Amino acid sequence: MTHVPFLIAAFSVFVLVLAADAFGSWLRLRSAKRQAMRKQERLRAREKTPATAPLSTELSR
Repeated sequence: MTHVPFLIAAFSVFVLVLAADAFGSWLRLRSAKRQAMRKQERLRAREKTPATAPLSTELSR
């Protein structure tokens, strides 16, 4: 009786869990980067627009 099949199965499960964890971390990091870029773009757009923009006369009619 040999333990080789058990060892192969155990290491396979370990590698699968490790790969799933790495993939999940990569997805979270990608999402966080995308969110940070959107926030930066919003802040830049907010800085470019004047703080006291005149109201349009068409909206008040």
